[in-house]
Amino acid sequence: MLGLFAVLLMLVPLAAHGANTPCSGRKGGADRCQVDTFICKDGSVSASKKSCSGTMGGVGLLGSPQQEMTPALSADCACRSGLFCVGPRGGHYCLSDRGKKSYLKK
Repeated sequence: MLGLFAVLLMLVPLAAHGANTPCSGRKGGADRCQVDTFICKDGSVSASKKSCSGTMGGVGLLGSPQQEMTPALSADCACRSGLFCVGPRGGHYCLSDRGKKSYLKK
């Protein structure tokens, strides 16, 4: 009985750690960083408050130097492109691979 209790105590931190992972669940995990913003494998951005460059070691797109996300000059504001659109009330968002808005943290 004591052995089972010890095993359960060891599993609790693992479950809690998985819940705090950026881009978890349907987003498929973190693909790369855009400085401090996590770009997820589904093409959206993570709402995580963690620093992507600090967590993942600053992995840029195809080994290129990282740049902050910048405003799009056209309607193309895919998250993977590193560009974002500005909404009518000033919110910054980019589009995931499926075309859904993914809002950037301030």
